[in-house]
Amino acid sequence: MGKSSNVILGIDPGTLFMGYAIMDATLSTPKLLVMDVLKLSSKKDAYERLQKIHITICDLIKAYQPNTFAIEAPFFGKNVQSMLKLGRAQGVAIAAAMQAGLTVTEYSPKKVKQSITGNGNADKDQVWKMLQRIMSLEEKPHYFDATDALAVALCHHYQSNSVIGKIGKGLKGWEDFVAKNPGRIIAK
Repeated sequence: MGKSSNVILGIDPGTLFMGYAIMDATLSTPKLLVMDVLKLSSKKDAYERLQKIHITICDLIKAYQPNTFAIEAPFFGKNVQSMLKLGRAQGVAIAAAMQAGLTVTEYSPKKVKQSITGNGNADKDQVWKMLQRIMSLEEKPHYFDATDALAVALCHHYQSNSVIGKIGKGLKGWEDFVAKNPGRIIAK
C-alpha cells in the first residue's frame, strides 16, 4: 500500500476473544480487507494471552500496513478484576500499534454504536445489520467481537472524515480556533 492509502486497523479488545478488522478507506467506499477474532484459551495464563495479543497485532500490522489504529475503550463494569484484565489486553494492543508508529484513537462503545447506527444504545445485531448494509457484506461472522472491531474501524473513518473532525484537529479551544481561522470570523 502506498503512502496515500488509508488503511485502518480496528480492535475490539478482549481477554478470551479479541476482534480485529482491517479496512481500506482510501477510496470513497471503504473496503473490508479482513475481519476475524483471536481466540485466547482460558487454560493459558494471563501473560501468555497478552503475548498472543501483542504478536497478533504486530503480525496484522506487518501484513496489512495500516496507517491508523482504532480501539474500543473498555466501558466501566462492576467487576474490577474483569476491568483490569480488559485494560491490560487493550494496553498491550495499543503498545503494539505505538511500537509500529501508528496513531492510536480510542472510542467508547456508545460512540461506535452512535456512529454506525445513529443509536448509542444499539445492540450488537443492529450494529452488524448496519455494517452489512454500509459495506455490502454477505456472510455473518461467528463472533460479534469481529463485527465490533469493524464498527470501530468504520467509526474512526467517519470521525476522521467529518468536517467537525477536520476542523477540530490540533485545536486547544475557541481562542485557538479563532487564531487559526481568521477568515471565518464575521464582524457585526
